[in-house]
Amino acid sequence: MKVPHNALVLVADGRKMLLLRNEGDADHLNLQVEQKEIHESPKDRDQKSDAAGRASSTQSGPGSPAIAQGGSMHAQGQGAQFAPSRGSMEETDYHQLEENRFAAEVAEILQLKALNQDFDTLIVAAPSRTLGELRKHYHKEVESRLISEITKDLTNHPVPQIEEILVAA
Repeated sequence: MKVPHNALVLVADGRKMLLLRNEGDADHLNLQVEQKEIHESPKDRDQKSDAAGRASSTQSGPGSPAIAQGGSMHAQGQGAQFAPSRGSMEETDYHQLEENRFAAEVAEILQLKALNQDFDTLIVAAPSRTLGELRKHYHKEVESRLISEITKDLTNHPVPQIEEILVAA
């Protein structure tokens, strides 16, 4: 891939963000770190206060015509349909909520930079989940400058290796 001079490259996951600027040319990249953020997520046990909730239902079918008409459930032959059911509610994934919140913050940083005319060209490299969350929050000015997205986690790669991966993409 050709990375234009002065292009902004975002390398991110749900906890880390690295903004790089290409100070080289399209053929000879020279990525320089412009901004770096690491968002620490507390341990799961420190974020939640209780076990998963439980839900109960006295009806497993879609509506209760026998009761609505004042009739007997057994007379309608639907008695088993109204047996109480229990199920556990899905436990909240606080780490994922934090990662989503961080992605929204990163998208906001990109928006501010775009509105300040800080970059003309943007390349984003992130894992698919983070990329999906970023896309939800891209401002139209960010989208108009986006030339490529790479679905790959490069946050733990050194800058020279990121350059190699971009050139090969």
